[in-house]
Amino acid sequence: MEIASKYNPEEVEAKWYKYWMDNRLFHSEPDEREPFTLLIPPPNVTGILHMGHMLNNTIQDVLVRRARMQGKNACWVPGTDHASIATEAKVVNKLASQGIRKNDLSRDEFLEHAWDWTHEHGGIILEQLKRLGASCDWDRTVFTMDEKRTQSVLRVFCDLYDKGLIYRGVRMVNWDPQALTALSDEEVIHKEVHGKLYYLRYKEEGSDNYAVIATTRPETIFGDTAVCINPNDPKNAHLKGKKLIVPLAGRTVPVIEDEYVDIEFGTGCLKVTPAHDVNDYMLGEKYNLPSIDIFHPDGTLNEHGGRYAGMDRFAVREQIEKDLEEAGLLEKVEPYTNKVGFSERTNAAIEPKLSMQWFLKMDDLAQPALEAVENDTIRFYPEKYKNTYRHWMENIKDWCISRQLWWGHRIPAYFLPKGGYVVAMTREEAYQKALQKVDYPLSIDDLRQDEDVLDTWFSSWLWPISVFDGFNDPDNKDIVYYYPTSDLVTGPDIIFFWVARMIMCGYEYRREPCFKNVYFTGIVRDKQGRKMSKQLGNSPDALTLIDQYGADGVRMGMLLSSAAGNDLLFDESLCEQGRNFNNKIWNAFRLIKGWEVKEETPQPDTAAIAIEWFGNLLSKNIREIDDLFSKYRLSEALMQVYRLFWDEFSSWYLEMIKPAYQQPIDKATYEATLGFFDALLRLLHPFMPFITEELWQRAYDRREGESIMVTRQPAAGMVDESLLDAFETVKQIVAGVRTIRLEKNIPNKEALVLHTGSGHNDKYNSLLTKMCHLSSIAPVTQKEPGAPAFFVGTTEYSMPLRDKIDKEAELKKLTSELAYQEGFLQSVLKKLGNERFVQNAKPEIVENERRKQVDAEEKIALLKESITGLTRD
Repeated sequence: MEIASKYNPEEVEAKWYKYWMDNRLFHSEPDEREPFTLLIPPPNVTGILHMGHMLNNTIQDVLVRRARMQGKNACWVPGTDHASIATEAKVVNKLASQGIRKNDLSRDEFLEHAWDWTHEHGGIILEQLKRLGASCDWDRTVFTMDEKRTQSVLRVFCDLYDKGLIYRGVRMVNWDPQALTALSDEEVIHKEVHGKLYYLRYKEEGSDNYAVIATTRPETIFGDTAVCINPNDPKNAHLKGKKLIVPLAGRTVPVIEDEYVDIEFGTGCLKVTPAHDVNDYMLGEKYNLPSIDIFHPDGTLNEHGGRYAGMDRFAVREQIEKDLEEAGLLEKVEPYTNKVGFSERTNAAIEPKLSMQWFLKMDDLAQPALEAVENDTIRFYPEKYKNTYRHWMENIKDWCISRQLWWGHRIPAYFLPKGGYVVAMTREEAYQKALQKVDYPLSIDDLRQDEDVLDTWFSSWLWPISVFDGFNDPDNKDIVYYYPTSDLVTGPDIIFFWVARMIMCGYEYRREPCFKNVYFTGIVRDKQGRKMSKQLGNSPDALTLIDQYGADGVRMGMLLSSAAGNDLLFDESLCEQGRNFNNKIWNAFRLIKGWEVKEETPQPDTAAIAIEWFGNLLSKNIREIDDLFSKYRLSEALMQVYRLFWDEFSSWYLEMIKPAYQQPIDKATYEATLGFFDALLRLLHPFMPFITEELWQRAYDRREGESIMVTRQPAAGMVDESLLDAFETVKQIVAGVRTIRLEKNIPNKEALVLHTGSGHNDKYNSLLTKMCHLSSIAPVTQKEPGAPAFFVGTTEYSMPLRDKIDKEAELKKLTSELAYQEGFLQSVLKKLGNERFVQNAKPEIVENERRKQVDAEEKIALLKESITGLTRD
């Protein structure tokens, strides 16, 4: 088979991915082998491939391909997430572009549009992952809203409700005015915001006196139901028992006392707005204060806002400052920086809001999940994330699991006509439960299902069990065989959303961990350290990179700088390095396959020695690579294989065994070399699947269905460390000879003599002769005067070159260098001859100057010796 002069990824990648798919090489079924299970962190169904996906899925593919090559039954389950908020927002925007408002549609009509969107866009990212080489078992592709996953979600909700862990109640929640839904604490990003601190005057009832109260949100005064002071605050003691008039609202509110108030903040007076601040809500509960909700769901003020009703909250903030000033109710305004919560999905400022929601109690669920990570039943890589995990688990709050959306798993609660509700998997089951609960006539149509859907993460936390249908059929062969899963690869930003909750679910429903190891990737950043994002425009298109550098090049480029848990500073030059490595591998193969092989050609000693050396070196590297994989140091493992191929195999081994120009190679050496190349391809395959498959198939005559991906990873044999040490000496000698050739401008084709001092091991002389193109190697007791020399350890090597060099040019160069060194020595001696310098300078500085003196004197002596040797007849 003819080998092209240049590697073309475009020709190779589509061909081999189709081959893998046609031969179902990614598919897994339970058998007698050890399972290795990996679950894809499901990307949003609306998503397209970005750099974070590229990194995460490349790492997963490396792990699963290596597991296959270790003889394990590897199963990588792909799937997508329905992404309630993100998908609903995209569908709403699409409808708006067509002049259709969501509110003009029925729920069923809207869901038809949402399903249409999902069917149109849902598979895009999974198809893009195939371009990367992802070896998922595509037959097992799941979706968080497919039939089995939906049944799983409903079953778990009903079970947790029956256990008393799910409850419904009015609580303070994080409200997203843009998405029009509640969010959990973990979906809120807190950012520093430069705003203002407004000092408002609250007049005392029946008096001209007033209290000054500081707030960052003056628009919320319409929800004030009290003013609170610290009972130990002397400066506000005169307010005890008084009533104050809320500015502009005109309502009177009582002054209450609680040590919660910080005497030092602002004026020591706190306006209490129980419906719109979580801490105020707790004060309201404690002192039985009324709650006044002043906002519509979209963040505009409702009828409680008086003249501001219908205005957006931020527009009110601007206007109310002017109106308070005009009314003489604004003491002053100061610049102020504070932390404000923003929706992770829409980036809208969160509005704390009292709302009727569904919650899941977390305390009992969290305990076994915390212990599992603490005692390393589940291992985190890097381990530092145990601290992050522990902090959250020890301070866990109940999870607000309801969302005010239409797209998602609808909550299986059914309200009764005269109050109350039942929870059931289906409307029919709910009707039967309701008949047991009521004493009045009831038809199934009288039941009204809750309008809310579940938080998207409520389906995601079931993932390790639900992908194998372990809730609907707890003893099926897949869940029994593949669970617990092996590794999880994810980002640390969802350690709470997803990782912790999956662990909780595993212990609640299978009484064992859901995975054994969690590998946390870093965040992909640009060269300036900025997180890649569409807004900044600093994220390259993933598929364009693959078009330009090939999938293997991009995979290698990302992996080389992505140590676990550390952010990746992405630079396209990394992908170029990957592409260059592809070309190096390709050219090495072309060289080997270009040799003529003759059985009758005897094997040279040099080749036998080289084969013994590289076999030992290969075994040593395999051991080190295995160790790096066991510690999830994938970037270092790749670099180890890279150096082994580029530096040792290509630069050294192939040079050692290469036959002379237009001469054949012996069969034994050729087969050993092809064997080493095969082993290197297998080591590289998890990282660079396409080029390794192409060359492995080309190396021998393969049958249909065979693939490098189902061969075994090479195993390490015994390692002769003394042989490897000896070879390092050989390499240093070769490097020394080549340096002298370069310095003296002597071409490689010209044979030279090498003189060796005491301590030289002549076992490798034949190899040195070939690698250095030497006419002879001879021991000497004293080197020839003026011959350039170098040391390897304590052994001196020299090369008599008097008849090989341009004496006049060399003499000129040496004389110039001697003049420079003598001048340098004089400057050092002058400094050391200065008593003030020697007495006042730091001892290490003086010592450094003395080292410079010795070094210069040694160089001068060598230069003079070389000049003498050149000028001697």
